[in-house]
Amino acid sequence: MDLTAPIDAYCERIGTAFWAEPLNALSNGAFFAAAALGLWYWRRAPGRDRPSLYLIGLVAIIGTGSFLFHTFANRWSSFADVIPIAIFIFAYFGLALRRFVGLSPLAAFVGTLAFLAASLAAEPLLAPHLGSSAGYVAGLFALYAIGGYLVARDHPEGWPVFAAGGVFTVSLAFRMVDLPLCPDWPRGTHFLWHTLNAATLGLLLVAAVRGAPPKLG
Repeated sequence: MDLTAPIDAYCERIGTAFWAEPLNALSNGAFFAAAALGLWYWRRAPGRDRPSLYLIGLVAIIGTGSFLFHTFANRWSSFADVIPIAIFIFAYFGLALRRFVGLSPLAAFVGTLAFLAASLAAEPLLAPHLGSSAGYVAGLFALYAIGGYLVARDHPEGWPVFAAGGVFTVSLAFRMVDLPLCPDWPRGTHFLWHTLNAATLGLLLVAAVRGAPPKLG
């Protein structure tokens, strides 16, 4: 595998230069803003738990990886882009099962493995219809499922998680229409995916920090 092989997958890119996707590259600043928001909440939280802090750092890594991909636009930078996102999705799902739903550590682990298996099984079935966006659909349904469950039980973090699902729906739609709208909108819409995706992660970080159990003593 040639890790330096170029990838041209988005409307805005029309060449091979580092800044060939300026909007797609610079809009990754929204991820750093989301991480900063999460850190602001974390520094003021009574618990200051490590899992939330790790997720905050992961959002910053997501922004870095995505910036690398939309500037270098090759195979190795694509891994830097997608791997941190996948880690966040499954790590947050496990945290939500444990922290919000109240499952035991073992049950949360098994539930996360089942979610991973379902995601891997669903992606090739959805790919003919949704393309590269198919891999995000399982995460979208998870946000609505967990958020709806929490809202129904008046959990204080239910609405932030459910609202994250709503924002992510719009975000995913902008990702999917990037190429179809390219002839009429040459700049594309992928930068809006970044911006709204960052808003989604920001909501989830705030929910994770606020939902952390306070330290005793």
